Amino acid sequence: MALTKVYDAATVFRHLNGVLNVYKPAGMKVGHVRSAVLSNICKGLNEMKQREPRKLPENTQLLGTGTAADSVLHNIAKNVDLSDDILCTGPRYMPDDIRCATVASLGHHTSGVLLFGINKGLRQSSRIQKNRPVRVYHVTGRMGTATENHLPDSRITARSNHKHISAERISGLAASMQASHQRKMYELCGVDLQTQAAYELACKGLIRPADNSLPVIYGIKLIYFERPHFTLEVHAINETQEYLTALVHDMALELRTVAHCSQLRCIRHAHFDVTDSLLRHGWHLPGIVKNLRQQQEILRAHPQMLEQERIELHA
Repeated sequence: MALTKVYDAATVFRHLNGVLNVYKPAGMKVGHVRSAVLSNICKGLNEMKQREPRKLPENTQLLGTGTAADSVLHNIAKNVDLSDDILCTGPRYMPDDIRCATVASLGHHTSGVLLFGINKGLRQSSRIQKNRPVRVYHVTGRMGTATENHLPDSRITARSNHKHISAERISGLAASMQASHQRKMYELCGVDLQTQAAYELACKGLIRPADNSLPVIYGIKLIYFERPHFTLEVHAINETQEYLTALVHDMALELRTVAHCSQLRCIRHAHFDVTDSLLRHGWHLPGIVKNLRQQQEILRAHPQMLEQERIELHA
């Protein structure tokens, strides 16, 4: 389909609907990202061609005082409602005019894929949120030091030797934790892992928590190791920044050392990949409209993100 350049702000605003995929920088709150995106949208719309002020009825008479100012007012107005002029009302588009909500939030220190529903896209974002798709993280830990909140900007509480740690030991522990989480999911469903019922349950798809309070890990593996740093790839649902940083801390204790989380990066949310995320220098109206169109194609290619059969486990 051929694309046409549009210079009318009202036309662009009517088509400003869908799911937006932006890259959230670390150290920036989700609320600040939302405010920046909406402000840039409004700035772009207000720089485009605006509609003309409303016309007054033909029989409208302006009451004056009989002075020369009245004749000037009549000459300027010419049946134009001056109260609808931009110089009187201010900018046509304000951030409050745009409906926007996050699909799933990210922590202050977490970077990566952040999804927003814009205007009519709120219905799509709500469906994605209810289906609770898997998010994939790259979690980087630094061995040797532990901090109060397991993040690098906190006070150091402990130091330990880590020369005995190898990539094989971390990989073995990650595989053991993944198996225990999978076994726990079937136990919560009341199904023995070695039965036909468990096989039939697994064929139906991922087992999802019944609410948003139970974090579930579906996969965890080591993808990088260079002492003292290591990086884990974590597939999870209902995870939080605090849960992932505590995971690094607990793994280090199992390995007889200490560690803290030095970096958290969400690389995928369902089928929305970090390669399609809109970087900060692209948070302007043309980039946002293009990104909305790209994400709509992803939703069209994967309709199960909006409607799918969910297997829920009940605590």
